[in-house]
Amino acid sequence: MPEEKLKEEDFEHQPCPLCHEKTLILTERETEVPYFGKVYLFSMTCNNCKYHKADVEATEQKEPVKYEFEISSEEDMKVRVVKSSEATVKLPHLATITPGPASQGYVTNIEGILSRVKYQIEAAKEMEEDEEDKKKAKNLLKKLLNITWGKEKQKIIIEDPSGNSAIISDKTVKSVLKVRVEK
Repeated sequence: MPEEKLKEEDFEHQPCPLCHEKTLILTERETEVPYFGKVYLFSMTCNNCKYHKADVEATEQKEPVKYEFEISSEEDMKVRVVKSSEATVKLPHLATITPGPASQGYVTNIEGILSRVKYQIEAAKEMEEDEEDKKKAKNLLKKLLNITWGKEKQKIIIEDPSGNSAIISDKTVKSVLKVRVEK
């Protein structure tokens, strides 16, 4: 079932935080994600310098959360994923996507997460000069392809201190994320 669009607002001609021109469009969408609930999708896009930032936030306060899901078939590529900008995505022995100032929030599926990782590995491979590192990247890409085709199993872990992320499947193991308090 596709997400149902509930409410959408655009604010045009806003000052861009990067180029300071009044060419930024702020978009706020309220939508319903099946089995997760109502969320707000926020985005900022500058038509001048192409700056872009996006995030997703649940309408209700959520506890810090950890999701674990084992990708074991081609069918798992369709599993819905909600990732906030504060979430860390881990593919053990493959890649980790950590939050930071450029981190984006989005609604996608397992295949979308793997595509993002594939893009990052391909970009790193192209810039790499060391032949051994190029070979490692090539092997990671081969492993990703096997995971996508359901020929190899891979665990995906999402840890989100804001609780605004989810992997929506009966196979998902959800637990409370233990958040470190800095002194």
